Amino acid sequence: MTTHYMQGLDWLILAAYFAILLIIGIWASMKRDKQGSLFLAEHSLRWHHIGFSMWGTNVGPSMLIASASAGFTSGIVSGNYAWYAFVFIAMLAFVFGPRYLGAKVSTLPEFMGKRYGQSTRNILAWYTIVTIIISWLALTLFAGGILIRQVFAIPMWLSALILLLISAFFTMLGGLKAVAYTNVYQMLLLIVVSAALTIVGLSHVGGVSALVSKVPTDYWVLFKPNSDEAFPWLPIVLGYPVMGVWFWCTDQSMVQPVLAARDLREGQLGTNFTGWLKILDVPLYILPGVICFALYPTLNNPDEAYLTMVENLFPVGMVGLVFAVLTACLVSTIGSALNALSTVFTMDIYVKKFEPGASQQRINHVGRIVTVVGAAIAIVLTVAIDSIKGLNLFNVFQSVLGFIAPPMTAVFLFGVFWPSATTRAANLTLTAGTAFCLTIGILYLWGPKSDLWPHFMMLSFLLFVALAAMMVLVSLTSKQAPKVLKDLKDSKDPQDLKKAPSMLAICLWLALAVVMIGLYIFFN
Repeated sequence: MTTHYMQGLDWLILAAYFAILLIIGIWASMKRDKQGSLFLAEHSLRWHHIGFSMWGTNVGPSMLIASASAGFTSGIVSGNYAWYAFVFIAMLAFVFGPRYLGAKVSTLPEFMGKRYGQSTRNILAWYTIVTIIISWLALTLFAGGILIRQVFAIPMWLSALILLLISAFFTMLGGLKAVAYTNVYQMLLLIVVSAALTIVGLSHVGGVSALVSKVPTDYWVLFKPNSDEAFPWLPIVLGYPVMGVWFWCTDQSMVQPVLAARDLREGQLGTNFTGWLKILDVPLYILPGVICFALYPTLNNPDEAYLTMVENLFPVGMVGLVFAVLTACLVSTIGSALNALSTVFTMDIYVKKFEPGASQQRINHVGRIVTVVGAAIAIVLTVAIDSIKGLNLFNVFQSVLGFIAPPMTAVFLFGVFWPSATTRAANLTLTAGTAFCLTIGILYLWGPKSDLWPHFMMLSFLLFVALAAMMVLVSLTSKQAPKVLKDLKDSKDPQDLKKAPSMLAICLWLALAVVMIGLYIFFN
């Protein structure tokens, strides 16, 4: 899509979007306690802020385009990555979330520091910072820069700078509260526009029954045979949990809204809301690709499915709204990542190692500086990525996630479920284990191609099993006494954190489980 698709009304709608976003951001920052922390919104987030923020952080323009592309080529099978997630979001709600809130931590490295010790906290802090800068900032900016460059006909570095300025403005002005409040507005806009695209597309096809008849029958199956090269069912069932625990339960950018919850009940209701929102991924992101296949089966490049639908089905004005949505996805993801980056560096490195007695005002000041520095580094990396030619970085990156996840998943799972896990085992897994997983990943992705390699999701599972065995062996042979975090019921926390989950949260999670099981039965 190039600039000639944007007409006068489109530009007006895009400008109106930015104006409303600015007003919401300033209003949210005015509600913030100026002496309070930028990072956890004074523990004021309600369930809807948490749900929309987590979902918004998960959504990006590359996800919209890649999901439609997957729908065009394979049907709804890629919906496993969205619907299977509810299991691990539930783990965050009932296993990890209560422990994080009970320990009253600002970051996940801080939590692991209480479990394993300061050395583990230091390793995890730098691990998290590098991950945020590369995966959440640089690659997201690259994806968004491609779209912004097409509309405004400007260089990649300027596209990235514009996106960062918008996101950093809210992060520095109002911290997590401003990010969370703007996320609610942006995700509502995303739902409206994406639903409109699906409904208009179905109308052009002739309805649901006509759509079913115009695409292959296996487009409506979630579990494909193990002989399927792209989406075999067993690697997904075994491999996705490794990525799911890492992404939904241990990633700072995803978990931070829960850390900022008003109380445990709001955190569990918010994560539940995220689970319901994830159901929408299939009809809002993947189904437009299936519809595009029915309408334009000769489309040469599946990656163009989403924009092909927009270009051919939406009138003037709606195109501007689509670009407003794509910008909303970018601002949401980048804003959350910048806030997570400043939180981890400030709380886990600056305060812990350089100025333990720093005032809250000083901490906020350092957090703002880190936001600017992180943004500058992200721009440099984005331009560097843009200079690489002939490589589909998005597909490669999705595979790389399977090789990054096993060490973090092993360390967190053993840290929570096995009191005998030691610091030595955790540090060895995070250092040598990560190096081993990345080496295997490089050989898998760029080495000689061989039929002996299993699917990358199965490989991720096997790597996790190997690291888990190593953690058990090292822990059992280590002379060091394990350090166990106090159980929630024994901690000195507010009464609402000690209570059992509310009946409302339990009922809503059970309802979600029933719906998800029903969907899997129906689509198999």
